[in-house]
Amino acid sequence: MAGVFPISNSQFQTLGIKSIQKTLISKSASGKKLARQIDGQRWSFTANIITGKRSDVYGELMAFIVKQRSGKENFTIVPPEISNARGTASGTPNGTASAGATSITLGGSGTGTLKAGDYIKFANHYKVYMVVEDQSDISTGTLTIEPPLREAVSSSDISYDNVPFTVYLVNEMQEFGAIGSDKDGNVLYKFELDVEEAL
Repeated sequence: MAGVFPISNSQFQTLGIKSIQKTLISKSASGKKLARQIDGQRWSFTANIITGKRSDVYGELMAFIVKQRSGKENFTIVPPEISNARGTASGTPNGTASAGATSITLGGSGTGTLKAGDYIKFANHYKVYMVVEDQSDISTGTLTIEPPLREAVSSSDISYDNVPFTVYLVNEMQEFGAIGSDKDGNVLYKFELDVEEAL
């Protein structure tokens, strides 16, 4: 692990999130579709970092990216645009379920709601999951998520705000481009970041 992305000094201009899940699909002569998933789901995203000067953004960012040694190292990142849950959740809910489950039994001291599209993470997991159905009371009942759990959870605390994604750089070459200068003649830089979730 090679650190935490320096988000305090780098803001995203654009963010594109992808869900990757390889699926083999074939069709019979009668038109019936047969599908089989052969790989675990993972998140991927592309982010454009807003332009800035080397002195106030890009020195630290360049150093951090070089430290990753292309895709060799994993690091954590909390994309600011999706950092907070859409629901009203507060406190510390926890969940219990077997590996492969998509329905999590809730407990703990959480209150409020979680909404479809919120990202969550369990205390003993690297994997980030998505809530796929609204849950009106996180203190009880069940929470429906995707993808299925990679590992069992047993009264594991659930993070729902500032959920860190453990990722690695997808491209071997990282380019920092100068795109012009400001009114004072300072060179402005722009950087595009392509990462994929490390499982």
